Amino acid sequence: MNNDPVDSQLIDRIRKNPKYQELSKNRSKFAWKLSITMLVLYYSFIMIVAFAPKFLGTKIAAGSVISIGIPIGVTIIVSAFILTGIYVRRANGEFDELTRQIKEETK
Repeated sequence: MNNDPVDSQLIDRIRKNPKYQELSKNRSKFAWKLSITMLVLYYSFIMIVAFAPKFLGTKIAAGSVISIGIPIGVTIIVSAFILTGIYVRRANGEFDELTRQIKEETK
């Protein structure tokens, strides 16, 4: 990074901007909520695998070759994509708008 005084002044103005502080706080809180949600889903599945593997091996229906574990595993994978989509949607809306406002104010 350049040590130019203009750059450090610009950085200071951005960091002191209330909208930047709001953006930083909201983005971080939202990312943590989504991360915790995914970790709870994933580790719940791992705990079931570790402590109740017979449950996951239970067949969906009599004569079926598909066990309960397969749709649960697919659901966890799909939930990761959904949570990513939720973050991207909010980032492209609210977060990008705040970023645009911050850029306008610091010109």
